[in-house]
Amino acid sequence: MSSAQLGLLLYGAWKTILLTLGGMALALAFAFPVGLSRVSHNKFLRAIGFVYVELFRGAAVLVLAFWFVYALPSLGWQLDPTFAGILALGLNMGAYSGEVVRGAIQAVPPGQVEAATALNFTPSQGMRRVVLPQAIRAMIPSFGNNVIEQLKATAVVAVVSIPELTFNGQLIWSGNGRAAAVFGGLLIGYGLMALIFMTGVKVLERKVAWT
Repeated sequence: MSSAQLGLLLYGAWKTILLTLGGMALALAFAFPVGLSRVSHNKFLRAIGFVYVELFRGAAVLVLAFWFVYALPSLGWQLDPTFAGILALGLNMGAYSGEVVRGAIQAVPPGQVEAATALNFTPSQGMRRVVLPQAIRAMIPSFGNNVIEQLKATAVVAVVSIPELTFNGQLIWSGNGRAAAVFGGLLIGYGLMALIFMTGVKVLERKVAWT
């Protein structure tokens, strides 16, 4: 493999990491409002959360990417392809992550909520001071799994010419025809990135467990 090809793969790996982290950051930005709305006593908020989850959980990342990259420009909105990829990934994963938040909140024992009420906490204070600190600990392993799913989903946006790892690997393969070597290298690359992400999640789990 030439230095130019290696540089292309490294750039693709960097772009993949950017898509993963950017998409996950956007997903988390949606996850908490959506998850909280799903357990709200307000029917309107619950309806908003339900619509978001059902809409974007059922929408294929590929279709969302096509919409942001090709459909929006026809309506007069031009997005940077990388930003469009982050939007597609983040909106889809935000629906799954919102359900993680909802499930973790509902898993907090009812006695904890009753204790917060006995301390004269308002519902919002009880959620912020009692429920969420416990729920967040339960969310982290699931969020870790979502990060890996997000990493794998970045390969999908290669079809809209975002130069991430899979896209650049295909460019190299089309040039040298060595499919086994190129895609074997991609498997190793994705495996290493997944290992790095999961190591970070495990470190975060340990830190949160001691707080």
